[in-house]
Amino acid sequence: MKNNLLSVKQKNIPILLILLTPLIVFIGNGCALETTAIADAGIYPHYEQRTVHDPDGIGKFYMGREIAQVMGHRGAGWLERSSRETEEQPQKLINALNLQPTDIVADIGAGTGYFSFRISPLVAQGKVLAVDIQPEMIDILEFLKKENKIENVQTILGTETNPNLPESTVDLALMVDAYHEFAYPRETIEGIIQGLKVGGRVVLVEYRKENPLIMIKPLHKMTEAQVKKEMQAVGLVWRETKDILPQQHLMIFEKTS
Repeated sequence: MKNNLLSVKQKNIPILLILLTPLIVFIGNGCALETTAIADAGIYPHYEQRTVHDPDGIGKFYMGREIAQVMGHRGAGWLERSSRETEEQPQKLINALNLQPTDIVADIGAGTGYFSFRISPLVAQGKVLAVDIQPEMIDILEFLKKENKIENVQTILGTETNPNLPESTVDLALMVDAYHEFAYPRETIEGIIQGLKVGGRVVLVEYRKENPLIMIKPLHKMTEAQVKKEMQAVGLVWRETKDILPQQHLMIFEKTS
């Protein structure tokens, strides 16, 4: 099934994405003026708006970190680039998850389903919840799901503050190069925690900000220390960081109660 899936994806992805503009991410610097205030600061008190900020950010800061601009659906081609296999070695990431056939996995910020469709054969008796906040990405996911006749991938349209996961059902929540773009990271992670079973794992994969030689814009990278600080703030317990990927941290946290 896996080989068939990949061959079909290779055939249909270029056709589907021909109208989409690929996103190329390099190192960027500078600042921009932003005058927008956080209108809902009373409801969401954990954030700070600054008037001078990185042009690749939204001017909104959480625990000292500026939140990056979202890679929109027009950059979907970058997610499916052929060089990703060698640049990121995604199969190593998937192997490191130690998935069980009955697991329910939430792929948060699933995009085109790059990981959702690669994980689905490994949880044949479970399922993958492919979550994205962009309806256009959900459309891509649904197209590929039908084209490849995948039965155990369920798409979910989330919001900026809630991934809309079914409560206490998820064994593992995976976020690959997505968390740094969440407009409301605290509320989103709290929603993920609500969807997790006790003992469920949260896995974050982020480009290593500690390494200036990784050619990704600074706001699209995170340090291990920053991720740990933000996960600890919502009660997740760090279990392990696996240094197996060429450019990214692979950090594992657990819901303990």
